[in-house]
Amino acid sequence: MREVVDGVFELRVGYANVHVVVTDDGLVLVDTGLPGRSPLIERALRKIRRSLGEVTTILVTHHHTDHVGNLADLRRRTGARVIAHAADAVWITGHSRPAEPVGRLAKLAVRLIGRAEPTKIDQLITVDGFEPLPGFTALHTPGHTRGHVSYLLDRSGGILFAGDAAASRRGQVTGPAGAATADPARAGQSLARLAELEFDHAVFGHGRAVSGGAVSGRAVEAFRKAVTG
Repeated sequence: MREVVDGVFELRVGYANVHVVVTDDGLVLVDTGLPGRSPLIERALRKIRRSLGEVTTILVTHHHTDHVGNLADLRRRTGARVIAHAADAVWITGHSRPAEPVGRLAKLAVRLIGRAEPTKIDQLITVDGFEPLPGFTALHTPGHTRGHVSYLLDRSGGILFAGDAAASRRGQVTGPAGAATADPARAGQSLARLAELEFDHAVFGHGRAVSGGAVSGRAVEAFRKAVTG
């Protein structure tokens, strides 16, 4: 667990990142990582002198297993309120199940990663620009999934939680992984939209954070470069 910026911590859970935000009212998690890793999250919180009991809200970026893998368990253990977009709700609640994997590699991946346990959503995001918590704005950034949401936190010059609407590789911002993206054209539009925002820091579901002060604008410029190629 490392502190990316004031009160925002990043924990790598498998190959995906979980983000912890310290607020006046407790801890906010953005995504929950691969299934079966709740103990890892709990231990990481202890290292920063925090506990699962302080988690009050879990913000979901999208329904993929590597982002909601521990959602059900953490909701049970913490009593936290779960917030996600309505367009991804059926996958999170289990009303719709992912198609069975095709091919040996895909089947092996499911066996290794596991499946996310369905769980209830306490609050659905149905409008763009919704404010789920003080200081947070939910931005509907579809493409990777229909209900993908990025979150912008009004702190330290602006902190973007991009989820899988973008990724970071060796300090460079890219679009989401093509093989797992439902609608590449809409994903490109969402990436372009994020590039129009103002923020000093960006964190991702995959890859290291990108930061830069208001003078250099490095975080925003990295997004704009990703859009223009």
